[in-house]
Amino acid sequence: MSEPWADRPDLEALMPAVYAELRRLAAHYLRGERPGQTLQPTALVHEAYLKLQKDRPERWQNRAHFCAIAAHAMRQILIERARARDALKRGGGAPRVTFDEGLPAQAGERSFDMVALDAALERLAALDAGQARIVELRFFGGLSIEETAEAMGISPATVKRHWALARAWLARELES
Repeated sequence: MSEPWADRPDLEALMPAVYAELRRLAAHYLRGERPGQTLQPTALVHEAYLKLQKDRPERWQNRAHFCAIAAHAMRQILIERARARDALKRGGGAPRVTFDEGLPAQAGERSFDMVALDAALERLAALDAGQARIVELRFFGGLSIEETAEAMGISPATVKRHWALARAWLARELES
């Protein structure tokens, strides 16, 4: 496990060290959003910063753990925005997966319905909380297999196995 962040007890001291990584994660999330959304990666990171200010820094064990917590905050922000947007539309909330023509083509990259994904993750968490946490860390947190294993205190082989099972389960849930 990485050394504890005892020398960086507050968010203001920590943010410069992880800002670029959080902005990269925010850009990753926003690539999957529906076309026409207006939130930019910088704004998402800043909203997450405001959420993290309410958190207790002493619980941040290392860089991977902090990034996982920040990723969770960004996920919550995007879900709140998606729910608000869907509440405004008739028939909102229906799962919708489309190819986003407005972004540079990246093989296999698709848009997804954040609310549907969140609901599927909640169902997965009810069945297997560990698998749901791995999805959150890998997909939303952008952590590697090794970083996820470190953050969860399990072996990389276990992460790989649970990641594959969770992805298959989620794909089936989102298709139905």
